[in-house]
Amino acid sequence: MARTTPAVSDTTTDAAKPSGRPAARTGRQTAADLAFLARAMKAPALLDAAERLAERAQAEAWTHTEYLVACLQREVSARDSHGGEGRIRAARFPAIKTIEELDLTHLRGLTRQQLAHLGTLDFIAAKENAVFLGPPGTGKTHLATGLAVRACQAGHRVAFATAAQWVDRLAAAHQAGRLQDELVKLGRYPLIVIDEVGYIPFEAEAANLFFQLVSNRYERASVIVTSNKPFGRWGETFGDETVAAAMIDRLVHHAEVHSLKGESYRMRGRELGRSRTTDND
Repeated sequence: MARTTPAVSDTTTDAAKPSGRPAARTGRQTAADLAFLARAMKAPALLDAAERLAERAQAEAWTHTEYLVACLQREVSARDSHGGEGRIRAARFPAIKTIEELDLTHLRGLTRQQLAHLGTLDFIAAKENAVFLGPPGTGKTHLATGLAVRACQAGHRVAFATAAQWVDRLAAAHQAGRLQDELVKLGRYPLIVIDEVGYIPFEAEAANLFFQLVSNRYERASVIVTSNKPFGRWGETFGDETVAAAMIDRLVHHAEVHSLKGESYRMRGRELGRSRTTDND
């Protein structure tokens, strides 16, 4: 005959029973724990958002997972924002300009669709280049800066300088015997901006340093270049048609090239070299 096991009374107290979840805590204890954990994780945005999001989660019947995701999204967004600000400072822009601030009514030679395509930054992911040619004041530097600022905000490291400044930087590295180290260092930047090519002619050594900068990035990382001269006149800047041709070849092989047109935006509305007359003259 099968034996039955007698029932055993459970004398374990509720406090001693393993429940599979943390013991209930007071609101004050929870807030203190959250503040401690947020500091330990260096997540101030999460702490700032937690209480406000908790109220919204309760009102909208969020799941625990949805609440957690919302809190983490606030922290990630804050870190991206702060990181973008740091990358913008590190890029050393002469002035902060954005794509949204461009005067599209003055911008000639670039359509809205082309600008929108550039703004996706796909050319950086593809390790391609962007080249803006045109007279002074037609928006080249603003375009280059706006795209570079957006790249910083998207998580890319950027370095900005004029052509003359780049040559000075490379010449100093060359004189110190660390040119290759400098080129390797710059190669880690997904994007560099070379502004104002053509404004100052280069000696042969400077032209060679500039060529090495462009050549070192060929199919490895992106460059944005602005120039007031068409490619046919780059030989004047670099003092050697062969060097200029080799440089152009590497720049435009994988590049979007846009020729901007029109009068200077900065000179708009001014009558330079004209004497003002009155009705009685």
